[in-house]
Amino acid sequence: MSTPTLQPALPALPVAFAPVLLGVLPASGPTAGGNTVQLFGLGLGGATSVLFGGTSATIVGQDPLGLTVTVLAPAHAAGAVQVTVTTSSGTSNPVTYVYVVAGAPTAAVITPSSGPVAGGTSFVIVGANLQGATVTFGANAATVLGTDPTGTVLFGVTPAGPPAGGNVPVTVTTPGGTTTVPGGYTYLPPAPTVTGTVTPATAAAGATFTIVGTNLFGASVLFGAAPATGVVVNGTGTSLTGIVPPGTSGSTVQVTVQTAGGSANAGTFTYL
Repeated sequence: MSTPTLQPALPALPVAFAPVLLGVLPASGPTAGGNTVQLFGLGLGGATSVLFGGTSATIVGQDPLGLTVTVLAPAHAAGAVQVTVTTSSGTSNPVTYVYVVAGAPTAAVITPSSGPVAGGTSFVIVGANLQGATVTFGANAATVLGTDPTGTVLFGVTPAGPPAGGNVPVTVTTPGGTTTVPGGYTYLPPAPTVTGTVTPATAAAGATFTIVGTNLFGASVLFGAAPATGVVVNGTGTSLTGIVPPGTSGSTVQVTVQTAGGSANAGTFTYL
């Protein structure tokens, strides 16, 4: 009688299971879509598709453990839809997400309320119904990075402002309407600089003078304590001309250029 040969045990193969969707946060959002929605569940790793009522959402992040998937909700008509996640193992159970018609946006405050004319400053607008918003500073569009899930906080980056600086309106537009931020946003020009000194450096009152530099937009010029008249700045803010104010013959005074961004020394001037 022969002894049966024992076969080595085969390693157990992992059992693939369809993803399980437990919920979405937030559970509602605007009909315009574009808001961030996080899906929670099991076995969500490697998600290849997320559908909101049959419409594909944009997947923007996945948890390596397969517990969460982050998406941008697609646009959809108002009402409840079923959300599902598909992986290589199958399609999850559906959970409900509700599309709502967003009300008109409101904007209470912008922080910070000022920054350099070059733009590139990160800002936050606090209000309501800010999902899917576009933002303009004056006539220039800001870069909108997104909102929190409730639509009460909007994050963005300022565009460049007018070269001379100044206050501009900040307008927020969504599918629900348009609003402006109280107080707007103030662009701060860079400090002026002067190349060389005032020309001529010696003349009588009433003579025309020239100063060359940078960031001279909106400049005024003082000869000692006396303001020059007829100051005109060129279109690039690199030179200005004006009329020498009255002064004492033979006296020498300091010439100073002043703008909203600061002041610069333009040398001395002697009255004939």
